[in-house]
Amino acid sequence: MTAPLRTAARLLTAAAVAVLLAAAPGAALARTGAPTNCFDRAAPVTYEEGRIETPALPGGQRVPYALVEAGGFNTYVERLAADLCRAKSTSAAEQLARLRGAVLWQTAVERAQGTRWMGTIERYDDRPLYWARLMGTRDLRQWRPAFPVSDEVRATLVRAFEYAARGVFSTDFPGRTAVTRVLVSGFDPYQLNNEIRRSNPSGASVLQLDGTQYRVGNRLVRIEAVALPVTWSGFDAGIVEEAFGPHLLPESPQRADLIMTISQGLRGTMNIEQWAGAWRGGGLDNNNEGEAELVPPAAGWPQPQPQPEFIETTLPAAQMIAAGTTPWPVRLNPQLCEWAAGDRPDPAGISCHSRGPTPGSQAHSGGGGDYLSNESMYRSNRLRLALGATDVAGGHLHISALVYPSDPLIVLDQAFAADRAQTIEQTMALVRAAGAAAAG
Repeated sequence: MTAPLRTAARLLTAAAVAVLLAAAPGAALARTGAPTNCFDRAAPVTYEEGRIETPALPGGQRVPYALVEAGGFNTYVERLAADLCRAKSTSAAEQLARLRGAVLWQTAVERAQGTRWMGTIERYDDRPLYWARLMGTRDLRQWRPAFPVSDEVRATLVRAFEYAARGVFSTDFPGRTAVTRVLVSGFDPYQLNNEIRRSNPSGASVLQLDGTQYRVGNRLVRIEAVALPVTWSGFDAGIVEEAFGPHLLPESPQRADLIMTISQGLRGTMNIEQWAGAWRGGGLDNNNEGEAELVPPAAGWPQPQPQPEFIETTLPAAQMIAAGTTPWPVRLNPQLCEWAAGDRPDPAGISCHSRGPTPGSQAHSGGGGDYLSNESMYRSNRLRLALGATDVAGGHLHISALVYPSDPLIVLDQAFAADRAQTIEQTMALVRAAGAAAAG
């Protein structure tokens, strides 16, 4: 999609979303007797979507459905299904997918920030959005209307809904000149094979941050946010570049002043990663896929030549540390792992240290490892360098991991919620400290 078309689509979606959100929830999202019989529930879905039916334990409740209902999102899922059954063409379905995705994202943001009250679960919980969005992509894959839908068109519909429901199409900043623009990303829950109740405080943090603003001196700092998938295929399709690229283009009025990718890391620490590496270790993602290889180039976007083995953060780490946020310690993590030239991927040749990249070495991992968190920093900042946006600060923040209730049948727990909330609040404070430094 070209830049003018992308802008037009965003404006159209924003206007329609505003109309829907202004309406009474019952009138906007539910209709009596809505058809939902246009789905083939035997049609294939992704491995990730297949978890929707997973109980906490055999005989326990289906956790995804419980979380969607507790968050108040079940009506949104039902409305998308009903509207798909009414759609008369693929073009109408694409507009519907984009609109319903945008409504889902905006509703989740408003619920997280306390401007929309819905459901029974506390507002810091990111899981209702995750599972509701996944139910939407599942329904789009299993949708069987009276007219033919090619695989290519279906993929377009899924992408339109998913990107809108991740906030990718709603990151426009105010047009005024005295604005410091901060763009951040978080992640979905992951490692769900081991723990279906998983939340991700980075994804929850971006819901709290999206669209917020504050003043630093005579400047307004505005934060926009997106949620990234924990899938190699999603990264290969270019979602990181699509999210950050429009805000790194030369001379763009939407150009960011600071970009930050955020993910869950180690328990009890907040690490500003100094280095991102060009190697993906191939750990299994949410689709149970993974292959060790170099981070692929992003189709349709420029690449630095040669591709850098390591990229160093330019985030204002000193100011973020000096902000004195709590409860977890904040530090700049200088760790990296590398191979000597020509040794990759020999596992015996890996050297890990804090001295910075050795001249001529090959990347194994940054301080944040070799998984998708590392790659989110690498891809966004590789593009930043390729577009010549060296004046834009960029890097990655790893935030404290969560600890889950010991009883596997407990889905909602006050102690868990309180622990997550304090991690989210500290993450928000660190992002604001970075924005204040960029504004200064």
